[in-house]
Amino acid sequence: MKKHVPAILIGFLLLTQLACGQSPDSLAVVTNQWNTKTVGKGIIWKHGHFERLFGSQQDVNLVEIDLKKHRRKIRIAADAVRLDSTSQIAATHDAVAAINGGFFDMKNGGSVDYVKVANRVINRTKTQTDRANAVLLISRKKTEIQPAASPDYERSEVPNVLLSGPLLIHDGSAIILASNPFNDNRHPRSAIAVTADRKLIFVVVDGRNKQAAGMSLAELTKLLGWLGAGDAMNLDGGGSSTLFVKGATETGVVNHPSDNKIFDHSGQRPVANIIYVVN
Repeated sequence: MKKHVPAILIGFLLLTQLACGQSPDSLAVVTNQWNTKTVGKGIIWKHGHFERLFGSQQDVNLVEIDLKKHRRKIRIAADAVRLDSTSQIAATHDAVAAINGGFFDMKNGGSVDYVKVANRVINRTKTQTDRANAVLLISRKKTEIQPAASPDYERSEVPNVLLSGPLLIHDGSAIILASNPFNDNRHPRSAIAVTADRKLIFVVVDGRNKQAAGMSLAELTKLLGWLGAGDAMNLDGGGSSTLFVKGATETGVVNHPSDNKIFDHSGQRPVANIIYVVN
C-alpha cells in the first residue's frame, strides 16, 4: 500500500493553523501517513491510525469514489426483513467497496427508516425521530445528501433513497447537533459524504477498544470536514460499523467491527442494508 501526503493541502493547513490558532487535530489528519491502495479506477481505500487525535488513539478507514467516473455505479442493497453481514451482502452484489447503511430492527429485521431501491420501497419509517433527518439520494445523474425536510423523498422519482442521520454537514457548513448521549459519547461510527470535487466518501471510525476510542458526532463532523466533505450524514454506528473492500482481507472487511470485542476483522453485526459501488 502506498503512503501519500498532499503537500499543497499540508501547506495550506499549516498557514491556516498559524493564522487562526486551530487545533492540531486537523493537521494530524492531513499529514498522517495514510496507507493508500487503488482498488479500482477512481476508487481508493485509505487507512490511518492516529496515536493522538482528539486526545486519543483513533483508527480510521475510508474509501474515496470518483463520481465523475462512477456516478452510475453507486447502489443500495436492502432486504425488508432479512439481516446479513455487510461483507456477505457486498459479495452477493459483486461490490468493489461497501459500507453498512441505516438503522434497523435488530429483533424483527428490516430498516426502521425509509429505504427505496430501484424504485421499490423496501421499508417505510416505523417511527419518526429527530435523528433520521438526512437522506441519501442516488440516481443515474447524481448522488447527493440532503436534509430530509427538504426533498419530498417519499414522492420523489429518484430510484434509490436511504433515510438516516443525523445530518452532519450541509453545503459546507457543520450542523449544530443536540446534546445527548447518542451524539456526545464516543462510539464506532459510519458516515457517508460528498465532496466539492465530486467524490463520494465512505468513512468508518473504529471504537470500543484501547487502540481506537471512537468518536462523538461532533468529532466525526470535524474529521469529515477535514476530508473535504461538502455534505455528510451519519449512518448506523456502534457494532454495525463495517467497511468492505473486495479482496483486501479474507472477508473484505478492512476495519475492526466491535461486536466480538476483539480488535480484528471478524466482529461483524448483521445489518439490513448497505451502500456500495460496483466496477
